[in-house]
Amino acid sequence: MLKTLAPSFLAATAAATLAFAGPALANHHKGSDHSMVGGAAMYPAKTIVENASAAPNLTTLVAAVKAAGLVDTLASPGPFTVFAPTDAAFAKLPAGTVDTLVKPESKATLTSILTYHVVAGKVTAADVVALIEQGGGKAMIKTVQGGTLTASLQGKNVVLTDAKGGKSIVTQTDVMQSNGVVHVIDTVVMPG
Repeated sequence: MLKTLAPSFLAATAAATLAFAGPALANHHKGSDHSMVGGAAMYPAKTIVENASAAPNLTTLVAAVKAAGLVDTLASPGPFTVFAPTDAAFAKLPAGTVDTLVKPESKATLTSILTYHVVAGKVTAADVVALIEQGGGKAMIKTVQGGTLTASLQGKNVVLTDAKGGKSIVTQTDVMQSNGVVHVIDTVVMPG
């Protein structure tokens, strides 16, 4: 049985007590009010765009967000959940893909890919794990793009499976933002 993430479910799962285990939480510093992404501090009082712009391992994502014209959207109150691919994730794409996607004539395709990484509402690691368990091992997550990501557990890691069967591992969770939450992923997910 698959469980689907719907906006109405977000409030109901806020009290979930389950959390991602493993190395993903190692980037949160005890006694601080922020997480680190790529060695840069991420502050919960800043927006997704402000924090991502400071992370040295999210430069391709930031450039893509700018090229797609999504800066104002991701700086708005939201809230949003972003599965943020690192520069290394973008580097896994075939040579020339990113250069082609950031061209003005590719804006619609780029926007579709980027919004496939965004979920409406604030979905924490605990929410995702609770959905996976309630769904008997899988949770369907509806993206802003309109497509669906399938979340499952592989050992202690949450794995996202995209519409084309590609898989991405969540490498860092619950990087809190003023307008949502970011989970860092190791592979770009692609809509159908």
